[in-house]
Amino acid sequence: MEPVTRKITQLRKGILELAILTALERERHYGYSLIRAMSAAGDLAITEGTIYPILRRLSQEGLVDSQWMESSQGPPRKYYALTEAGRQLCAELRGEFRRLVALVRDARGSAPADGDAGPILTVGRENHE
Repeated sequence: MEPVTRKITQLRKGILELAILTALERERHYGYSLIRAMSAAGDLAITEGTIYPILRRLSQEGLVDSQWMESSQGPPRKYYALTEAGRQLCAELRGEFRRLVALVRDARGSAPADGDAGPILTVGRENHE
């Protein structure tokens, strides 16, 4: 894999979790409906092999709940929804994402869309003690 391709893949993986949390913040989804909703938002190819491991990890971390529900269009579907902890994390990650976007915009010489980059971005490890 070329270095640029690796970096693009790494960038997408980092943002995909936030995209999943944001989609689930709006409404609960079953796996395929989540893939459709996220694919409709852009031209990225998102597959079950990408989504389900993330959903499983988010569930193990207590950020997402799942529930099997009957479907009139086939077999039961496993629906996913954010827990309160998932909603809190989503808000925090979205704020950090906005700060990073503002940093990139500022670095290329254009102002942030909303005119306010928010708090100063701290690059590096934070001490949570």
